[in-house]
Amino acid sequence: MDLTLDLSRYERALRAQGFTHVAGVDEVGRGALAGPLVAAAVILPLDFDLDGIRDSKQLTAAQRERAYERIVVSGRWVVRRIEPAVLDARGLHRSNLALLRRCVKALDPCPDYVLTDGFPVRGMPCPSLGVKKGDAVAASIAAASIVAKVTRDREMRRLHKRYPAYGFAENKGYGTSTHWAALDELGPSPVHRLSFSGVGQAALPGFARSAMAALAGDRVTQDGDRVGTQEGRQAAVEPDGPREASESGMRAWGA
Repeated sequence: MDLTLDLSRYERALRAQGFTHVAGVDEVGRGALAGPLVAAAVILPLDFDLDGIRDSKQLTAAQRERAYERIVVSGRWVVRRIEPAVLDARGLHRSNLALLRRCVKALDPCPDYVLTDGFPVRGMPCPSLGVKKGDAVAASIAAASIVAKVTRDREMRRLHKRYPAYGFAENKGYGTSTHWAALDELGPSPVHRLSFSGVGQAALPGFARSAMAALAGDRVTQDGDRVGTQEGRQAAVEPDGPREASESGMRAWGA
């Protein structure tokens, strides 16, 4: 099977039904203990070469950088971010949904259809479809995951220069053993997510912060998905939309 052609099957099927501008949207950093939540929306041109485009987690850092440069030169794209303080105030899940909507609404032209990774997102400005493992099976979602991942990784390297003790350049804000150890020793930095279990609370005698997070029922997968009671507490109601810093790129279609 031609995996490149297979990756574009959702976009091809939608275009065959008359949806000209098909966007993919994805976020990065849901499960991180520190740093922003970053999302991207991408519309790829019809003639875009999908070689090297796949789920960002399946690429090396160098491969992601190369793919990123090709996407931002040839495609239409938008990046949005939400800072930790806003995540703490508004909640992770509802902030995430609002962030995905903001990305899609900022695209120019507005897409005719949008593909989201995993779960459906209400309130999109156009028809949408949640695609299971979308960043691995749909080209536009994979492209969005790459743009979001590269953007966030660059930001975490910048934050590492300000807060080197936490190892952000290596862990990208996720809960590695060395990151938890730094939290136990130093406490949280201004860019940590204080609402996350074990981060904002002082450690109990005899318990490291990582142990407190485990007792609360939270854990972070290698894919960056946070599961457990923390997610349940934060998934209550969708907001109108959080305050957010933004970066967007609207480039001409490639030749």
